[in-house]
Amino acid sequence: MKALKPFFLITDIGFILYWILTGFHWIPKNWAFKDYGHPLIIAWNWSFLPLDLLISFTGLWSLYLRQKGKREWAAFALVSLVLTFFSGLQAIAFWAFRRDFDPVWWAFNLYLMIYPLFFIRRFLTLREEPETE
Repeated sequence: MKALKPFFLITDIGFILYWILTGFHWIPKNWAFKDYGHPLIIAWNWSFLPLDLLISFTGLWSLYLRQKGKREWAAFALVSLVLTFFSGLQAIAFWAFRRDFDPVWWAFNLYLMIYPLFFIRRFLTLREEPETE
């Protein structure tokens, strides 16, 4: 699971940076997604804040626990991966229903959907091994 660490660091720190940039209105208008300034779109975007910060917390916490040799790291990592997948799915679904395709924003959110699948599968197969008494 060494390969998971860079994905968590990039994703979790990326979420924190995104929300800092968003909060201070530092995202250039030409980089923003369609209707970025519309009040309903602003509310939709901010509705992801709790989810994205929970993803960052669980992902970074799992890395900390793993470094300390705690078994609970895997549960936090799995939660982070599942939440990451659904964060990307919700954004893609929204834009698909709107028939709005921006290659950059779709790429970011497809990344959020696709990379967790490889690791979720590995966590689930690890959990299927019979426990020894």
